[in-house]
Amino acid sequence: MKTLFDKVWDRHVVRDLGDGWALLHIDRHLLHDLSGPPALAEVAGRGLGIKRPELAFATPDHAVSSMPGRSGRTYAGGAPLWQALKDRSRDAGVRFFDLGEPGQGIVHVMGPELGIVLPGTTVVCGDSHTCTNGGVGALAFGIGSSESTHVLATQTLRQRKPRRMRVRFEGVLPAGVTAKDLALHLLAREGAAMGVGHAIEYAGAAVRALSVEGRLTLCNLSVELGAKVGMVAPDDRTFEYLAGRRFAPQGALFERAVADWRTLGSDADAAFDREIAFDAAQIAPTVTWGTSPDLGVAIDGRVPDPAAAPDAATRQAWQAALDYMGLEPGRPIAGTPVDWVFIGSCANSRLSDLREAARVARGHKVAAGVTAWVVPGSEQVRRDAEAEGLDRVFRDAGFEWRAPGCSMCVAANGERVPPGARSVSTSNRNFVGRQGPGARTHLASPAMAVAAAVAGCIADVRRLEVA
Repeated sequence: MKTLFDKVWDRHVVRDLGDGWALLHIDRHLLHDLSGPPALAEVAGRGLGIKRPELAFATPDHAVSSMPGRSGRTYAGGAPLWQALKDRSRDAGVRFFDLGEPGQGIVHVMGPELGIVLPGTTVVCGDSHTCTNGGVGALAFGIGSSESTHVLATQTLRQRKPRRMRVRFEGVLPAGVTAKDLALHLLAREGAAMGVGHAIEYAGAAVRALSVEGRLTLCNLSVELGAKVGMVAPDDRTFEYLAGRRFAPQGALFERAVADWRTLGSDADAAFDREIAFDAAQIAPTVTWGTSPDLGVAIDGRVPDPAAAPDAATRQAWQAALDYMGLEPGRPIAGTPVDWVFIGSCANSRLSDLREAARVARGHKVAAGVTAWVVPGSEQVRRDAEAEGLDRVFRDAGFEWRAPGCSMCVAANGERVPPGARSVSTSNRNFVGRQGPGARTHLASPAMAVAAAVAGCIADVRRLEVA
């Protein structure tokens, strides 16, 4: 009997190469402004041509400004990348979604949003967070530049089959706890290496209860666990989400596709190499304290003491993280003053994320001395949010409403948290310098980020009066 991963993998094997390796057919290739131009240039420079240009989709996201009214040249450092992706996509016959056009946005937001990414498909991109797309039941993973060139030229990729892991969240999520909290809790409990060599399937009652966008968030952080792949089995929520989307099958073809997608769940007696289970009811809103996504603690917890670390290497790592973050061991994480709040990134910039953030922000004001940004994940998310008046809620509360892109998540577009400033961010990485040299980043959910902006410090959203 087979797991969800096995079923999708087996469908895409072009040739078994032996010793666990296989040549896979790739269904969708996403290209952005950092990794796309060099891959397209390499193919053109070698005279190889694009094997299936209609299966590749390009959009600028990493190096473009999020300033309202921006153009591809607003951030001078990213202008050549934007232009190169635009020109090379045109020359190769690859569909390009430009700034201001529905479809433009963070690749891991626009792919599912447009129905480019579908259950049972293989999806690659020169970006480690491609695992996000597993939230709709796709086998999706990040690749390197030479692999991207190979896919463009052949529509195939050589891969080694990973082991399979299932992580179950059973029970009902408490109020104030989101998919982001599930991911941060898992990281804090199991560590950043738990998924190395595995493809992770998320399952259980709490996962089934998540919206599709929540599942995308959960899968997004799979790579922070060391796994290339994270997946959730498609179900009626998935099919309802995909129905009518621009690149999804339409009419009778959609019904035929759904009938096939229903077969993709793991069989009842499928064997996994490792299984872990959690009681979702015991999980609290979670925030990171250190410089790795697995250094997190429940909002009512305390900053850990390196003296309590299990070994010398961990003790040294914890101490280095505390020194960089400017935190004292044993102090409650709640109440830590913050300077910046960033709501955005491929982890938490979808419409449901912004709705939840606006629900918390409504009737409140950003605290004095705090700079707070909201950056929609795509042009469509921006338009939909504005149609619902969410932008006015944020502006009335004192947030800046920006244009779609990766923005301050990775600071590749010049938008940075100042050195020494403390940020609460809905992104997925809090590495040293990730949001700018010397920036101190705490990862949290959108609701928790709003609570921090309003309180002026890391705060428990469950204690904030919500209109």
